[in-house]
Amino acid sequence: MKTSVSIQPRPVSAEAPAASPHPVQAGLVDSYGRRATDLRISLIDKCNLRCTYCMPEGGLPWLKKDQLLTIDEVRRLVRIAVEIFGVRELRLTGGEPLVRHDLVDIIAGIRADHPQLPIAMTTNAIGLERKAAALAEAGLTRVNISLDSIHRETFAQLTRRDQLDKVLTGVEGAARAGLTPLKVNAVLMRGINDAEAPDLLAWALQRGFELRFIEHMPLDADQQWKREGTVSAEETRQLLSTRYRLRPTDEDRGGAPAERFDVLDRDTDELLGRVGVIASVTEPFCSACTRTRITAEGRVMSCLFSTQEYDLMHLLRDETATDHDVARRWADAMWNKPAAHGTDRPGFELESFTRPERSMSAIGG
Repeated sequence: MKTSVSIQPRPVSAEAPAASPHPVQAGLVDSYGRRATDLRISLIDKCNLRCTYCMPEGGLPWLKKDQLLTIDEVRRLVRIAVEIFGVRELRLTGGEPLVRHDLVDIIAGIRADHPQLPIAMTTNAIGLERKAAALAEAGLTRVNISLDSIHRETFAQLTRRDQLDKVLTGVEGAARAGLTPLKVNAVLMRGINDAEAPDLLAWALQRGFELRFIEHMPLDADQQWKREGTVSAEETRQLLSTRYRLRPTDEDRGGAPAERFDVLDRDTDELLGRVGVIASVTEPFCSACTRTRITAEGRVMSCLFSTQEYDLMHLLRDETATDHDVARRWADAMWNKPAAHGTDRPGFELESFTRPERSMSAIGG
């Protein structure tokens, strides 16, 4: 049996971040001129699947309840982000957000504070059927659902859990509740589900969902990632082109991580829908990044691949700390965002790449 690898401890930068020269009202600006307007907050590190590209088979040491951001702390961070920094989008992530028993209350609180803010959530959809209506009523706008295969055996191999039926039921529940546009995220793993890419796209197109293929990143807790094992964006496009014709959209991509394509019938040129490809490894989009991340225990990560984290929790739990104090620390942390993570450089090898201490589940996508 494979031995799981623990990614503990999770160090916080011992030094204060270099101070940003800008007032906090200037927003979350980094030293390369990028401005973060897309906030991702992880609500929990725990997950009920064990995806091979993310989680060890035996799981990880989970954060304790009192280490997690509370409802009021999440609301405060969102308020600072929106009212001080001008953040325009919010994504709730994990781990698996549905594992949090107070998820509906979190969303309802954010919605009460910000009636017009788009609130999205990334989920594996297990249990979503039961909660979708309540989440929509609370103010959740839409969901991104992680689904790497519609074939039971492949799904079980990738997630180490035979739960495909529950995921598909959750997808249906989200659609009925109006949590749309519903997007599906899939990671292709060489020799496991890469040949199924056209089937997964056909499934999504038939239901009006937008599928996005995400390159496998070196964020797996087992640390088994290999560059040659990554199914690249170019390979993904080639796989899909065996059944469909892909046409780049004419929209301005801006800071969106996905390069989007119109999907056309190869014989009739009928427009069937759209598909996205997120090429974080081979065609990174770092220069246009607009994201800022807060982990489930209140630490700023300016990038998925950050090796430095800056703690906000001590300020959130300090009764003397003002919103401006929190904002100043956050802005300084983002000022230190690196230019790029460098996985696309010629001759890239993992041995010369400093990977973050955390796996994806502990960061929050």
